[in-house]
Amino acid sequence: MVMGELTRETDVVVIGGGPGGYTAALRAAAQDQKVTLIDENAQLGGVCLRVGCIPSKTLLHVVTLMHDVELAQHKGLTYGKPTVDLNRLRTYKDEVIARLANGVAGSCQRSGVEVIRGRAMFENSRQLRVEGSEVPHLRFKRAIIATGSRPVAIPGVNIDNRRVMDSTGALALEDVPGRLLVIGGGYIGLELGQVHAALGSEVTVVEMLDSILMGLDDDLARPLIRRLKEMFKGGIHLKTRVTGVAETSDGVRVATEGPAKLPRDTFD
Repeated sequence: MVMGELTRETDVVVIGGGPGGYTAALRAAAQDQKVTLIDENAQLGGVCLRVGCIPSKTLLHVVTLMHDVELAQHKGLTYGKPTVDLNRLRTYKDEVIARLANGVAGSCQRSGVEVIRGRAMFENSRQLRVEGSEVPHLRFKRAIIATGSRPVAIPGVNIDNRRVMDSTGALALEDVPGRLLVIGGGYIGLELGQVHAALGSEVTVVEMLDSILMGLDDDLARPLIRRLKEMFKGGIHLKTRVTGVAETSDGVRVATEGPAKLPRDTFD
C-alpha cells in the first residue's frame, strides 16, 4: 500500500449489488453493522435487474398484451394488428430498469449502507482495494461475495452482440432479426425467443438435451411447450448441438449435429 492513500474501515463489505448482495447489505445494516456495498456498475440491482429477469419480464408483459389482443377476437372484440415502435419499447424497458434500480439505491441510502462504485480486489483476508474509486483501500471485519452470473461462452462462437448475441445483447433490442436461432431451451432462451417471435422474428430453438425446460414440472411445462411450438415457426429441435458458427454475406451460417436437419442453416 502506498503511504498517504485513503483507507476506510467497515464492519461488513458486500461485493455485488444484485438481489443477493443488496438484500444482505440491508439485513446487515438492520443489525446495526456498518456496511459498505461495492458494485462496478452504474446501476444497482445486478444482472437480474439490469440485463436479466426484469427486462425480460417487462418485454414478456408486452408479448402478453399482444396475445390478449389476439384472443379478444374470440370474445367479439376486434382490434387492428398491433404495430411495434421499437424505440419506444426499448425506452419503456429502460425506464422500468431505472425506476427499480433507483429504488434499490434509495433503500441503501435510507438504511445507511455506503455504496462505492468500483471493482473490488482482495489484498488479504481483511482488506481489499477498490479499482476505479476514490476509496482505494477498505479494511473490513466480514466480507460477503455476491458477484452474480454472466453468460456462458460457447467454444468457437464469437459473440459480438451484432449478429451473434448473448442474452444481454438480445435484450438490447437494437433491431428485430427476420430469422433468429436460440441456442438453449432453458427459460432464459425461451423468454427471449417469445419476445422476438412476438415482434416478428422467425424463431428456431435448438437444445442438446432431450427436452426443453428441464427440471420444470411436466404439468406446467406441457401447456407452455404447446404455445411455444405455435410461436416458434422454425421449430424446437432437441438432441441437437451447435458445432460451428460462421458469418457470411447472407447472415450467420450455423452447423449442427442432431437427429434431424434444421429447416434452414442461415440466420439473420
